[in-house]
Amino acid sequence: MADPASGNTEDTVIVKKYANRRLYNTRSSSYITLDDLAKMTREGVDFKVLDAKTGNDITHSILTQIIMEQEESSGEQMLPVGFLRQLISMYGNSMQAMMPQYLEASMENFRTNQTKLQEAFKASVDPQAFARLAETNMAVFKAAASAFMPKAQAAPAPAPKAGSELDALREQMAAMQKKLDELGK
Repeated sequence: MADPASGNTEDTVIVKKYANRRLYNTRSSSYITLDDLAKMTREGVDFKVLDAKTGNDITHSILTQIIMEQEESSGEQMLPVGFLRQLISMYGNSMQAMMPQYLEASMENFRTNQTKLQEAFKASVDPQAFARLAETNMAVFKAAASAFMPKAQAAPAPAPKAGSELDALREQMAAMQKKLDELGK
């Protein structure tokens, strides 16, 4: 059952941390690692880490530990030194109480904008657009190839006059333009 007072819900996975630093997922009845918790976080799984002996909620310190391990092991630091210094300077400051809500709102705004950008990108790059682009490219290639490599004829054609050869090229170019215009529609 859900317990709104403690923040526990049926969807929240309870993880117990033992004195030997092992983490136990009570839902799967298995031991897990910090990497597993990081993966669960990325997948949007709600979990709570409790100290097995005291029952205290230690989720915050475990998440902080995951961040620190990610910062050290990835080779790429997401949290710039300047940001960390500013964050540390906020402790004890009169604005400290507002920072958690501000940081959460900023991150939520960032994620919303990221989602909108991804959706806009997906909408603008649909598979049909790629197919139309490929068809257009192929038509241009065929038209260019036919302009420079006329089809072989069964019987040799009489040698055209200089003016009629230019007229034939103009007709081919006009036909190419017409095909391009039709494909663009």
